[in-house]
Amino acid sequence: MASTQETIDLEQKYILQTYGRPGFVLERGEGVHLIDTEGKRYLDFVSGLSVNALGYGSTMIVDAMKKQADQLIHVSNLYHTIPAPQLAQLLCEASFADRVFFCNSGTEAFEAALKFARKWAFKTYPNSPKTKLVAMNQSFHGRTYGSISSTGQPKYHKGFGPMLPGISFADFNDLESVEKAVDGQTAAVLVEPLQAEGGIHPSTPEFMAGLRSLCDEMGMLLICDEVQTGLCRTGTLWCYEQYGVTPDIMTLAKPLAGGLPIGATLVTQKVADAIDPGDHAATFGAHPVSCAVAIEVFKTLSKPNFVADVKAKGDYLTEKLEAVKARHRDKIKEIRGRGLIVGAVLHEATAADVMNKAREFDVLLVVAGPDVVRFLPPLVVEKAHIDEAVDAFEKSIS
Repeated sequence: MASTQETIDLEQKYILQTYGRPGFVLERGEGVHLIDTEGKRYLDFVSGLSVNALGYGSTMIVDAMKKQADQLIHVSNLYHTIPAPQLAQLLCEASFADRVFFCNSGTEAFEAALKFARKWAFKTYPNSPKTKLVAMNQSFHGRTYGSISSTGQPKYHKGFGPMLPGISFADFNDLESVEKAVDGQTAAVLVEPLQAEGGIHPSTPEFMAGLRSLCDEMGMLLICDEVQTGLCRTGTLWCYEQYGVTPDIMTLAKPLAGGLPIGATLVTQKVADAIDPGDHAATFGAHPVSCAVAIEVFKTLSKPNFVADVKAKGDYLTEKLEAVKARHRDKIKEIRGRGLIVGAVLHEATAADVMNKAREFDVLLVVAGPDVVRFLPPLVVEKAHIDEAVDAFEKSIS
C-alpha cells in the first residue's frame, strides 16, 4: 500500500491542481469519523460538503449498492430501468413537483433548470421572448458555465469571462432590488432559500413570499437551488417548506444518493409540458446504482422522526455556538444558519486559519467565505459529537 507521502506526491504530479488539500490521506470512514492512512481519526463536520448525510459505513447504502450492481450498472437513458421511476415517484410525492430530470451533480441539475426555464418561456410567450434571468448577489450555483454565470460572486468569474449573457443580479433578502432587476423579458428568478457557499445566509419569510408573488404577477418562474439545503439539512425535508411557498423548479444533489454521484431537477407539470424529447440529456443520469441507493437514502431522510431529530440537533448546535459567542464576543460576530448547516461569523480571524487549527484537535470543519466557519456534520451526528466539535472550534479561536 502506498504511503501517505507517496500518495500526495502522485496526486501532485498527475492531478490538475484545482484544490489545496491538507497533508494527510483519508483511507476509510466509520460513522461520523474519518481515518487517515496513519490511523489518525477525525471527527467530520464537513460530511463531504453535505453529501454524506448518513455518515460512513452505512450497511443500508452498501447493501443497496451491491444488490443493484449485481443486476445492472449502466445502460444509458435510451432504455427503461427500474430504480429511476421509483425514485422519481418518491421525490414528487414528497414535494411540489410533478416530474424529475436526473443527472450527475448539483451544477448539472442547475444547468438543466436554466435550460428548462428558457424553453418554458420560449413556448409560453412565443410572441414576446423572455430570456433574461435574475440571480442573487453572493449566491453560488456551481462551476459549469451556466451555473457560474448565475453565481453572484465575481471571484468565481475572474479569468473565465465572458459569462453567459442575459443574467443580472439583485440583492439577497431585498425584494425591492429584485423588483428593479426584473422586467417583461425576465423568464425566471433564481434563489437559494439559504445561501450556503455565500456565507450561510437564510432568506427571510417576507423575501421568499415576495419572490413568489412577483413571479406570479409577472409570469416568471421561481427556481430554488436546494443542492446543499435540501433533504433535511436545514431541519425540514426541503428548505422552501419553511417559507410557505413552492418553487416551479428545484435542484437537488449532494446527499441524495448517500455519497454516489447524482443530481435531480424537479419541475411542475407546466414546466414539463414545455420540454420535448431531445431537449436535454445526461448519459450517466438516472444511473441505476445511484438511483437504487437514493431510494433507500430518501426513505430514511424523509421519515418524520428523522427530520425532527435533525432539527433538534441543529437547535442544539446553534445553542452551543451561541454560548461560545457569548464567551468570545471579541472573536465571533454572529451565528447564523438553519438545522445542521450553521456558520460562525468571525470578526478578525480568517475562517481558513480556524479551520486549519481545528484539525490539530482532530476535527474537520470547512469555510463559507473568508470570515465564516461552516459546520456541516452528517445528519446522524450525536450531541456528544457536537460538544466535541464546538469545543475544538472554541480552542481554535482562543
